Formats: sequence, C-alpha cells, structure tokens
Amino acid sequence: MPDFDGGHLFLTFLTPIKTGSTTGADGTQMSYEQRLRMTLALLPTALQSPATQKIGENSPFARNRRTHLCRFMVLEDAIYNGRNPKNAIAMSVRGLDPINPGPVDRLNCGYLLFAADVDAVIEEGDALPKTLDGDGQTKARDAYARNLWSTMEAELRAVYGNCVGFDDVANADDFAAYLTKCQIETTMPFNDYWSEAPLTEPLPVKAMGIAAAVPAMIMLLGLFGVILGLEEPVVLGWLLPWQAHETFLWGLLVTALVVVGLYLYVLRRGQSPMPPGKYGDLPSVLKALYLQQNFADFVVDHQGSDAETLHRDFGAFLKSHRPDDKMQPSQAPGVISIHSDNAIIK
Repeated sequence: MPDFDGGHLFLTFLTPIKTGSTTGADGTQMSYEQRLRMTLALLPTALQSPATQKIGENSPFARNRRTHLCRFMVLEDAIYNGRNPKNAIAMSVRGLDPINPGPVDRLNCGYLLFAADVDAVIEEGDALPKTLDGDGQTKARDAYARNLWSTMEAELRAVYGNCVGFDDVANADDFAAYLTKCQIETTMPFNDYWSEAPLTEPLPVKAMGIAAAVPAMIMLLGLFGVILGLEEPVVLGWLLPWQAHETFLWGLLVTALVVVGLYLYVLRRGQSPMPPGKYGDLPSVLKALYLQQNFADFVVDHQGSDAETLHRDFGAFLKSHRPDDKMQPSQAPGVISIHSDNAIIK
C-alpha cells in the first residue's frame, strides 16, 4: 500500500460534515461547517515561530511523539479542472455536439480532511519497520488513533462533533474504528529524513538482460532461417528439433512472455516500500535536535579550554545528555528550541 513507506504511515481521512444548523459557543445559530471552521481556526499550532511562542499554547498533536506532520482542512467541493479534452473529428463522426457540457464531479456535502505523517509503530520509541503488511498497517494506524484519543480527546470531540457518525464514538477504540471508515489511500507519500542514500537492492539488470536476450536471439535465428528459405534455423539446426518457422514462433512467444514477466517484476519492485531512514523516527529526530543545540553550546563554552578540562567536561556532557537514549533527555515536540518554555523532556 502507498500508505506505508520509509517506516512511516501516510494517513489521509475524509469525513463528511453534518448538514443543517447548530448552536455555536456564543449561542448563535450557524452551520456545522461554520462551527468546524471556527474550531479549527482556534486550534493552536506548534510553537515554531516568535508569534506562536508568544501565544504559549502548543499544538495538541505535540502531546505525542509519533506525529511528524499533520493537517486539518475543510473540503467544500471537488475542483473543476475544465472539460476533458475530446477529439473534435471523432465527436463529429459520432454525432455529438462538443458544446454540450459533460458531467461534473460534485461532493454531496463538505468534508473534513485530516492528513498525518506518523511513525508506523505500536508504542512510542519502537524501531521503524522495514516492511509492514496490511494487517500490520491496520494495527499501527489504530494504535495511533487510540494514542490521539488518550492525549487530545477534548479537541477531537470539538472537531469531529461536527461530522457525520461521530455521535456514537465513546472511547479510543470507537475513534479508531471511526477513522478506519473514513480512510482513503494516500497516493504520494513524502520522506525527508534521509541523511544518506537508502540501502536499496538494485535491479539485477544484467540477469534481466540475459533472460530477455536468449529467447530473442533464438527467435531471430529462426527468422533468418525463414527469410533465407532454410528448413532449419540458422546455427541452431543441430540443437533444436524445430524447423525454422517453428523456432521463430516459439522464440517470439517465449520472448514476449519473458518481457511481460520482467515488466511486472519491475513494477512490483517499484511498489515496494523504501526502507526506513537510520534515524527517521520522531524520538530520534527530536533527540538529534536536542544534542545539536547542547553540543553547540558546549563548543562555545569551551573555546580555549585545555585538553584535560575538555576531556573531563565532555565526559560529563555524555553522562548528562545520554546520546544513546533517544527518549530522554530530549527536545519536546512542537517547539523550535530547547531554550523555549517546557522544551525539554527530562
């Protein structure tokens, strides 16, 4: 599935918004879509700019260490990209008037889109999987949904309370099942944590070329025999029991089968997920940011230090910051610097 790549799940959910009107927080009547838009507008973003840092309220998605990126948006309707191009001559022959408008795709109501790039793990800190079958992806997605419910239930109720079918959601398992019904396939995942070229197995191009060339050569030798009017294929007459035209036909058939098989093989290899980056999980990314900033401060503070002091203090640095422990101490999610408020996980 394209939902899984590089050890991450790329989740997309489309949830229909209720039609009709409801009551807003100030008691005024408004549509569910309007109330949803107001709720999303008030949802805090991450503290990753001076403006958001002044607000001081972090994104509820920063309460977990699985979400790399996520986005809510309201989808009012499908975009009309214009008429599908038609062949004017073919339409004239068929008696169709190209001026008549064709059908246009429309949504039956507004939809809430929720897209998230998350670690495909069951527990925070688990190693990213290299491969994950459909059942494994389902378990990782449901574990993420339950984690969201346990860390931001109030915000999820405020958002999804404007959507169809959410009134029956009472707990984390219900929310996971609810999202399952709304999931659609993500067709273009994006990975950006490669610090070095991924370790992928190259295509066996040489073996593939030999596999295609052997039957093709036999086909050509049979064809030459046919063209030259020989009963036996050129060169291979002593080896093959067929006449020239039979050699040509069998060679053509086998060559076609081999080419089709190689084509399907390349397609299947292309659909395989990329392996995870060495430090592509969110706890490792946050730990790297934490160490980078602390080590920069260490370097600044020890300019001109003698060797003995540098050796002693660097030992204390390793003991204090524990580079091998990616879970703690570390930078908290949703902040841009360890010098921000509540920015360190101890």
